Amino acid sequence: MIREGKRGKRSSSLLLAVVLLLAALLSACGGGSNSISGGSQQGNAPNASSNSQQGSPSADEPPTEIRIMVHFFGATPPASDNAVKLKIEEATNTKLDIQWVSANNYKEKFNVTLASGDIPDLILVTDPFDPVFRRAAEQGAFWDVSPYIDEYSYMKETIAPIAWDMTKINGKNYGLPRPRPSEGEAFFIVRKDWLDNLGLSVPETAEQLYEVMKAFTTQDPDKNSKDDTIGLAGQVDGSSMSTLAEFERIFYQAYGNWKLQDGQLVHVVTLPETREALVMLAQAYAEGLIPLDFASMKLSQVKDMFKAGQAGIIVEKSGALQEYYDALKKIDPNFDMKNLLPLTSVNGYNPKGPGFSGVIAIPKSVSEDKLKKILAALDRWSQDDLFLMHSQGIEGIHHTVQDGKIVIDTEKVTADGLGEFNQILYVADPYASTVKRTFPEDVQELYASIQDERAKTSVANVGTGLYSETGATFMQEFNKTVQDLKTKIILGVEPIEAWDAFVASLDSNESFKKTTAEMNEAYKNR
Repeated sequence: MIREGKRGKRSSSLLLAVVLLLAALLSACGGGSNSISGGSQQGNAPNASSNSQQGSPSADEPPTEIRIMVHFFGATPPASDNAVKLKIEEATNTKLDIQWVSANNYKEKFNVTLASGDIPDLILVTDPFDPVFRRAAEQGAFWDVSPYIDEYSYMKETIAPIAWDMTKINGKNYGLPRPRPSEGEAFFIVRKDWLDNLGLSVPETAEQLYEVMKAFTTQDPDKNSKDDTIGLAGQVDGSSMSTLAEFERIFYQAYGNWKLQDGQLVHVVTLPETREALVMLAQAYAEGLIPLDFASMKLSQVKDMFKAGQAGIIVEKSGALQEYYDALKKIDPNFDMKNLLPLTSVNGYNPKGPGFSGVIAIPKSVSEDKLKKILAALDRWSQDDLFLMHSQGIEGIHHTVQDGKIVIDTEKVTADGLGEFNQILYVADPYASTVKRTFPEDVQELYASIQDERAKTSVANVGTGLYSETGATFMQEFNKTVQDLKTKIILGVEPIEAWDAFVASLDSNESFKKTTAEMNEAYKNR
């Protein structure tokens, strides 16, 4: 069976006006850091008992009206009269006015809203380290919730300490972290049946992984007597290695752009292991072990390649493998899901997530009294009877109970957009990124045990939440320059010596050196 996890004072009008003007100016300038956001999830609900809270909503008071702005990922968001929404309002003694914004243009809408001065009572901040939000928070536009959260122990308990720590700005939490599992990040998924067909062992080092990629490309692993397979399905984009990033990371064994060495943060471009990874990727491209059009492929095309049985390795979360399994089973009705094998580690490395996906912030335009009512409502919403509705809905509408088991009408749940409520509030099962209830029981046990092993070697992104004033503007263009050169080297357009020259040039790059110094200062302050 699946394993279950545990689960001030208002600012002055002048100050807020200054902050909002600043936000508008920053928004017009662009700039920013990588967004951290999560898709609509209908993961496993944790098994925790209900408990009465000091700040629980009181039915004796009129409902608290709460304006919310958040993104959605499905075809349509929940309607204003959605049955689950009405149940949540009843239980939390609230009236929710939710503005659903498509995830495709949420950042633009967020910046416009921040600059307008009309900020909802709850607003999703997909990237809490974005300069626009950060500057506004530092200038007093949003509540620091850390002095209040101890009063709402149920919600505090369901948000992991790593999420609180990683979302701090100058020691303060200007938002409630949206919790996500810290284990089970996207890593290599290998076709175990192909390994067995070729008599290969599960790879544990970069060299072994490369040999598996080569065998999957050249030795007819699917036994159809056709030359129609490749080793690793992956691509890059204009500013990052995207799904090919994990191949680099297993060399320098760090998650993100910074690695801690001898107590100092160093950018991974300067590490000799990055050069080694580029040499091997260039060789993999020359031998046809990765897609020939990796530089122009979309992520959806990478997924389709693996679903079609054309590739033997992909970088993915095991919790997302249902769609791959369903597609491969159409090709081979006897396909066993255990043949989609998540690797435990390569070179002793696998990535650890930050434990959050953005934050929900409350502006100082909200009074302290209303702040407490909002926190009490969210605390109540975190309890099982309400949170379970995100995935199973209401009996008689979204599910039935047969022989004591809940049978979910997935079409109705999807049509009503119930999973979108996770964008407002989520309670993270530690295994939610790894295991889903729809998986066969033996697969659930296998994937959960692999996550347990991964936890022993997983590496967190040490740069998460650290801020460099110089890097906020410099790194965006720097990342594009780095990726352009990496792509050219892999394609064989530039020799590896071009990388050596670029890395050497950083010794005299004042912006790069200043960014590194500021990141180290931020790390020490944290």
